[in-house]
Amino acid sequence: MQAIPRIAAATAATAAFALLLSACGSGGSEQTSAKDKQTLTVWGMGEEGKHLAKIGKEFNKKHPNITVKVTPVGWDVVHQKLVSAVAAGELPDMAQMGSTMLGEFIELDAIEPVDEKTFKKDDYFPAAWNGGVKDGKAYGVPWYVDTRALYYRTDLAKKAGVDEPPATWEDQRKLAEAYKDKAKTKWGTYNQPANTGVWQTWLPFLHSAGGELLDKSGKPALDSPESVEALTEYAHYFEKGLSRKSSPPDYDVVKDFGTGDAPMFISGPWIVQNIQDQQPQLKGKYATAPLPAGKSSTSWVGGASLVTFKESQHKAAAEEFTKYLTDTKQQAAWYEMAKSLPAKEAAFDEPQLKNAPEQLAAFEEQLKTAKTVPPLAKWEEFASKMDEGIARISQKGESPEKAAAWMQKATEGLVD
Repeated sequence: MQAIPRIAAATAATAAFALLLSACGSGGSEQTSAKDKQTLTVWGMGEEGKHLAKIGKEFNKKHPNITVKVTPVGWDVVHQKLVSAVAAGELPDMAQMGSTMLGEFIELDAIEPVDEKTFKKDDYFPAAWNGGVKDGKAYGVPWYVDTRALYYRTDLAKKAGVDEPPATWEDQRKLAEAYKDKAKTKWGTYNQPANTGVWQTWLPFLHSAGGELLDKSGKPALDSPESVEALTEYAHYFEKGLSRKSSPPDYDVVKDFGTGDAPMFISGPWIVQNIQDQQPQLKGKYATAPLPAGKSSTSWVGGASLVTFKESQHKAAAEEFTKYLTDTKQQAAWYEMAKSLPAKEAAFDEPQLKNAPEQLAAFEEQLKTAKTVPPLAKWEEFASKMDEGIARISQKGESPEKAAAWMQKATEGLVD
């Protein structure tokens, strides 16, 4: 297929963006009262969409006049479907939206701002709330959250002569070495080396080094001394043969964790359930811990928020359903159903969370200090440049300084 010239491609992209902007932002037409009989259309993503349909029926029992119609949409296609729906003026009334997607649709003026008298910022983990804030306005109500913490094999650590979880980067390096040298594991840890999403494992290193994705003026800060330090720390595991240097896109670290080949890794809270289901023999043989600290122990917050679209004629009903989904007790019930952590801090005091596996405690602690991923309109492109920069140190052995400089230059045109 013939390549499109760069100038023509850029012009086409600009025209498409303008078309999207013209398709939205005029606000919904005549609004329907929450007391009127109506159907509220909702898009839910992945498995959450299937669970959301059940909750919609429960909500309908308490609000007989509001029928919730949920359409499950796969995470792999949701971005394109949302972009197409904006352009065609065919958005649902509301949707679940991944935290890193918010910036793009805020920029498109497709999302209704949140009523901050109804939904209180202080009820939610700060980083989760701030992920939907642009120019001082909130556009998403946090629904569930995730963050990253450390998983490690306690049985193999004991065999390696280590009894405590690593508290610092130095401790983490020493444990990885001890796993390999004394417990005779294949690797000492697993740091994702490349492919889509490698930024998710590296970003905690950046934050723990005291770095940020953007500086105070809103420009990329990927060539900062802290970024170089984080890349240097990350590169150490590949240089010393402590982490595998390549893995297929469908690689499942839980399998290597089960065999002991990769006795330590950084990931999210859903892995607790995966280990329980896939590696039941590990019961009592592993633990989680807050991230080992550089200057601090600081992760980042992901998850999903609930958004209402500007073109909706059912904003009052959408607000009622959002209130229902973010109620403290409903947040705890959602954890029991979907194993997703609540975005509301108070929900962690509910029985479902109090009786949750002990490994989730590290994530609750990590959430209190985790940082926000900024709502960038071109986040997907920004993230892919980070992925490529990190792969340069793991795959090509490029110096952290050179990789940091490349990431900085590659992302400078992707922020406002």
